[in-house]
Amino acid sequence: MNQFKILGVKIDNISKREIIDKMNDFLKEDRLHHVATVNPEIILKAQEDDVLFDILNNANLCLADGVGVRFAFWRFGRHLRSRMTGIDLMWKILEIANEKKLSVLLVASKHGLSTWQETRDAILKIYPDMRISGVCIDPSAGHFDRSTELANLNIKEGHTTFDVLFCNFGAPYQEKFIASLNRWSSWTRLAVGVGGSFEFITGKIKRAPKIIRIFGLEWAWRFSLEPKYRAKRIFKAAVIFPARVFFNR
Repeated sequence: MNQFKILGVKIDNISKREIIDKMNDFLKEDRLHHVATVNPEIILKAQEDDVLFDILNNANLCLADGVGVRFAFWRFGRHLRSRMTGIDLMWKILEIANEKKLSVLLVASKHGLSTWQETRDAILKIYPDMRISGVCIDPSAGHFDRSTELANLNIKEGHTTFDVLFCNFGAPYQEKFIASLNRWSSWTRLAVGVGGSFEFITGKIKRAPKIIRIFGLEWAWRFSLEPKYRAKRIFKAAVIFPARVFFNR
């Protein structure tokens, strides 16, 4: 597979068609596959968090999310074949799940804007026959507490597997949560951290218009909606990350 590393973090440089093919391949195998979408902010966090760094580099697929990653490729004379945001990837996988009649598990943060039930209801408006279960978990809780939540869900739902798992904790919590699922690997074939995608699906946060997304300016749109919350994050992505990349050899 065509891979390139930005500040030591791997990016799988494949086309959107190849991404979809990979999702289909993962869903055929009875083992856990971790897919991560990586933006400049996550790459910077991985520089300070060895656990996150290792998780990303050991994920089954690490996809570029964020126009800053494209610029980083240009810096090293490379061409990024595709950019895939968490929400776009989630909708692509949901489309596959609907076609193949697969089951979906939504793992929502107890501190998030959207519950898993609200997210499920919004998805069912598009795919009314989809089998969707879910659980709300505190990302800051210990591993034992999170495992107990999942075990209780298993007993309640009577499932031995969920084909697809989406987690909305945000980085690095969702990546670490998915990595901790190894002991539950028989539960799901495909696990993806999708950040704020649940809020986009429920409409609690409005996504940038398509023309803004095409030009990679979603960060500016999010800043206009949440200036205080986004200022520090955008500074890291738009100033610190390019500086680190520029001076990296």
